Amino acid sequence: MGTEYGADQIQILEGLEAVRKRPGMYIGSTSARGLHHLVYEIVDNSVDEALAGFCTMIDVQINEDNSITVIDNGRGIPVDIQKKAGLPAVEVVFTVLHAGGKFGGGGYKVSGGLHGVGASVVNALSEWLEVDIYKEGKIYHQRYERGKVASPLEVIGSCDKERHGTEVRFLPDKEIFEETIFDYDTLRIRLQETAFLTKALKIVLRDDREEKREKTFHYEGGIKEFAVYLNKGKAPLYDQVIYCEGTRDKVYVEVSMQHNDSYTENIYTFVNNINTPEGGTHLTGFKNALTKTFNDYARKNKLLKDSEPSLSGEDIREGLTAIISVKIEEPQFEGQTKQKLGNSEARLAVDSIVSEQLTYFLEQNPAVAKAMCEKSILAQRARAAARKARDLTRRKTALEGMALPGKLADCSNKDPEKCEIYIVEGDSAGGSAKTARSRDTQAILPLRGKILNVEKARLDKIYGNAEIKAMITAFGTGIHDDFDITKLRYNKIIIMTDADVDGAHISTLLLTFLYRFMPELIKQGHVYLAQPPLYKIEKNKKVWYAYSDPELNSIIKEIGRDNNNKIQRYKGLGEMDAEQLWETTMDPERRILLRVNMDDDVASELDLTFTTLMGDQVEPRREFIEANAKYVQNLDI
Repeated sequence: MGTEYGADQIQILEGLEAVRKRPGMYIGSTSARGLHHLVYEIVDNSVDEALAGFCTMIDVQINEDNSITVIDNGRGIPVDIQKKAGLPAVEVVFTVLHAGGKFGGGGYKVSGGLHGVGASVVNALSEWLEVDIYKEGKIYHQRYERGKVASPLEVIGSCDKERHGTEVRFLPDKEIFEETIFDYDTLRIRLQETAFLTKALKIVLRDDREEKREKTFHYEGGIKEFAVYLNKGKAPLYDQVIYCEGTRDKVYVEVSMQHNDSYTENIYTFVNNINTPEGGTHLTGFKNALTKTFNDYARKNKLLKDSEPSLSGEDIREGLTAIISVKIEEPQFEGQTKQKLGNSEARLAVDSIVSEQLTYFLEQNPAVAKAMCEKSILAQRARAAARKARDLTRRKTALEGMALPGKLADCSNKDPEKCEIYIVEGDSAGGSAKTARSRDTQAILPLRGKILNVEKARLDKIYGNAEIKAMITAFGTGIHDDFDITKLRYNKIIIMTDADVDGAHISTLLLTFLYRFMPELIKQGHVYLAQPPLYKIEKNKKVWYAYSDPELNSIIKEIGRDNNNKIQRYKGLGEMDAEQLWETTMDPERRILLRVNMDDDVASELDLTFTTLMGDQVEPRREFIEANAKYVQNLDI
């Protein structure tokens, strides 16, 4: 045990070795999310050129070999010698951590990019990376392999003197990433969002693999068009998008907003085009301005009587879609994940610009102001009713002395880390699950029929729904503004429904409820979908279970098909006895669970998907189904 620990045991990782040794520290993970982050880093460098006024077009290509090409028409990375390093500036950018035009050198006033580590980290985590720079009639070229220079910077040809920009090609390293196949839709969502946030910038995404696809994003209206896009599938309360823009204390502020007929607020915040899912000072400034300005206007214009209470921020924001985008020279982020803006000047800038310009808008558009006020007053009344219902739902302590609705069969273990709850469709399946379960750690909550579609209901209706009340009470966390994850009673919440269309619909209704009112449960990885088998295969008294058609075919191929086979297609959980349910779907040693993930990078698209599938508008839902029907497997009608 006497291992020496002295100076010789301290490793110094030179150059980009540290990135290859601990990639997660630089790009979050080596999963698909980290893989796509490589593209964002290179694109963000081109966007910085656009924000500085030098780039109007970015072309992103997924090549046949799954490498990526990013081309822009910015100024082109500098190629002259960087004095301190004694190397061409482009080589410094791609081989030295924390090098670039974002560190006080005057290259950029505002910048996205992940703390300036972008290009060098992408280089370090690629099998190879090549860069071409078009500048002053010359084409400069350099190649790197796993972060190291493979060829010196050289002029490889000439180009039109008017041409300028950078072209980067790279292939992610299979030694680093668990997954190296790029997903077109993941890139499409992020690049579309980037185009919305950078008005007039044109971004083209092309996929040159088997499914040839191409999409161009170009929005002259910027975030005004973003608000319209996000309200697709909802009915706007008024035609105009309210837009505020201005600069205060070197903070450039853009805000667009529009109410719709839904009951949920959707506010997206960005700093230098980077998503801040935890909000921060810019969001605080916006909320303050909206609440104060609207109440002042409503009182002054007798939309609110003197005897009536002021409208809360929540009342005014019901059904609001808003985008808040600030550009700031030195952004400061708070929290462990660096996803919350901390600059106090951003709060003051957003507050003053929105207050001033929203006041002017309301005075110029009294019909819009009236529509907003009427919706807010209805929200206020519903919230008061919901408060009464919520107080009835709250538990004193962890279920002490309370008769729970919903026939919860709780587990005996009191350590939430070891406990899990199955949300089961129907009483018959619930009965089997109660018999099958491990009573120490597995709780069962059977639900009757389909729960309320929360996408079409206000809070008072949600608190009045028996099935939803049962879940809220059992989970222990409360919902919405009362949500507290430290009170969660089960580490895993497992949705277990039949493997048919009705089961899929019930799962979607449950996920809609969790996404709208307890999103942290999904974000922190507590929500799962059980995977009951589709088939039971018997031969010579031996039994196999298949969870998909390909697995069924594989089993039949292995055991041979003859008259001794008896293949059963399960229509529902109720067809299984307790023993079968345990060994196929509930036994932690053998079951398959799918964890439900929620990625902040695609939050706006996720919201749009839920609205499309579960909202009132039929046409967007039909379009969605037509576009995605080809991906559906095992559809049982």
